[in-house]
This record gives sequence, C-alpha cells and structure tokens, in this order.
Amino acid sequence: MLETLLETLGDSNLVALFGCLGGILLGLAARLGRFCTLGAIEDLLYGGSDLRIRMWGIAIGIAIIGSFALIGTGSLEAETSFYFSIRWMPLASILGGLMFGYGMALSGNCGYGAIARLGGGDLRSFVIVLVMGVSAYVVLAGPLAPLRNWAFPQIDVTNPVPPGIAHYTGAWLGLSPVPIGITIGVLMMVAALWSREMRSDFKSIFWSAVVGLAIVSGWAGSQWVASNGFDGLQVVSHSFSAPVGETILFAMNGSVRPLSFAVGSVAGVWVGAFIGSMIRGHFRWEACEDPRELRRQIVGAMIMGAGAVLAIGCTVGQGLTAFSLLAVSAPVTFIAIFAGAALGLRQLIEGFQPAE
Repeated sequence: MLETLLETLGDSNLVALFGCLGGILLGLAARLGRFCTLGAIEDLLYGGSDLRIRMWGIAIGIAIIGSFALIGTGSLEAETSFYFSIRWMPLASILGGLMFGYGMALSGNCGYGAIARLGGGDLRSFVIVLVMGVSAYVVLAGPLAPLRNWAFPQIDVTNPVPPGIAHYTGAWLGLSPVPIGITIGVLMMVAALWSREMRSDFKSIFWSAVVGLAIVSGWAGSQWVASNGFDGLQVVSHSFSAPVGETILFAMNGSVRPLSFAVGSVAGVWVGAFIGSMIRGHFRWEACEDPRELRRQIVGAMIMGAGAVLAIGCTVGQGLTAFSLLAVSAPVTFIAIFAGAALGLRQLIEGFQPAE
C-alpha cells in the first residue's frame, strides 16, 4: 500500500501526508486533552497542580520507547536526523531556550499552542503564528542569518558516536544504545505515573500517549520515505518554529515549492485543533481588544521565533522530538525554556500587582 502511495504521490507529498496525520493527532491532543507547555508550567508554578507536567513526562517516555524501538528494528537511522548530524552548542541551547520560554510567556503560547488555538478561532494566535514564523526565518535564512552563523556556526558531527545520552552511555559501557534508551523511557513513564492523581486520570494518560505516538509516527513515516523514495529526503519529526515559516513560504509560492513534512505537520495541527474545538463546541472567533496586549504578544512571538532557531527547536522540536532520541540538547533546552517561561510569567503577574 505504501509503495503504491509513494508511486502515486511522490516523496514530498507522501512525507507531507505523514506529517499531516501526526499533526492532526497533536491538534486533537491540544484541544481535547489540554496538552500545552505553557499551561503545564503555569499550573505547576501558580495553580498547585503538576498533572500537565506529568502528561509531558508520559509523552516523552512513550516517544523515547517508540523511537528506540524503531532504532532497534532498523526502522529509524537516528544518526541521519538533524539533532544528531550537527555539533551540539550548549550556549545556543541555553540562550535560545531562555528566549523561547520568555517569548512564549509574553505571547501566551508556544508555536504549537498558537496553531492549536487558531484552530479554535483565536485570531490573536493567527498574528502570533505569522510573526513567529517570519521571525524564525529572519534568523534562519534572512538578514540576521550571517550573525547567527558567526555566533553559533553549525558544524557537522565527526564523532562516530551521535550526540545522544543513550548513545554516549552505550559507547562508554560497550552496550547498544537501544536498551539504554528504552530503559530511560520506561523510567520517565514510571516517574510521571507515580502520582495517584495522574494514574486515575485516564483521559490525560490517553492524550499523552497520543502525543508520544505522533512523534514516533513522524520518525517512522519520514524514514520509510527516505529509505524507499528517490529524493533523498531527511528523516524528521514534528517541530513548530522554522516549520511555521516554511509553511508561510509555501502558502505564498507553493506552485514552485514542493510540499514537506513541516508543511503537512503545521496544517495537520490546525485541522486537528479545528476538529477538536468543534467536538467540544468551543469554536468561536476571538480577537484582541487591548492594543497593549497585542503588542506584548507580537514582541513575544518575535523573541520566540528567534530563540527557537538558536536552540534548534521549540517545546515540541526539542522538548519532544529531540528528547525522543535522547539528544543531549533536549533536556538542557527544555530546562532553559522552563526557566525563561517562569521569568516571563513572574514579570507578567507582578506587573498586575498594585504598587505599595
């Protein structure tokens, strides 16, 4: 069946279809499962609940187990992924993560969350998505690209061991990285499910699993096309920083640009979120009535887009996709995003407190 689709659609269209299907799952998880990074951080810091942070732990655990199972069966060549093909830059991960988290707090959502809210009719998120996508491409390939390349040059990995936690550990112990990765994934799931509240919330567990499997499906689908197609496409999974900019470019000149996994993924999240909002009866058009709020969100989206390019990923790109391979950049970037978001949220909340 897949061979027939490949012959009919071609490499680019088929990999975009894989991205779209996984994106739909992510969009449904955002609207029906309340899977949201900023919401999880807000709940933990100000709501007294760690439920949604634990949802991230389950999603990451399943994504790790699934990805390393693919590696073990030869269905994923992880070393060809972008996260393993270039040298890790710790400063870029920290600085970019802090910028992304701070911008996320100012804008009120990450790229993934903004696309999901757009699927529910929030026009403010439309502005956030556009600004973040353009900002990402300004730093990635636009006027600020030379400065980025000078400060953080992307150098190909020459070490035969990919920059991954399981791969480094395996090389040190003389073991395969597959059982190490799967063990880490299981431990993360156990830690996330340690809470009785989490274990009793089947809905949250289900949608967390859906998110993790969506990441795995991206790796599996893009690897199959890369292995069986003719265009030499890169093995990828979901991310929502530069892919948003790529989607904007496709919308403007799609007649001369092929479809890609990124475009399919972004479109899929919007479709899934729209379906989810209709199922729940939550779809409604919303706009920003306060110019100051919109200004803050635009500034946040600009910072977020630039930070994601420096960190080579967003809350999904690093926090889930890179984490699924246990890339060394993933936990560092995720912690930096958390710290940046905590700083931004604290600034916003204290800004609304009356002066003494």
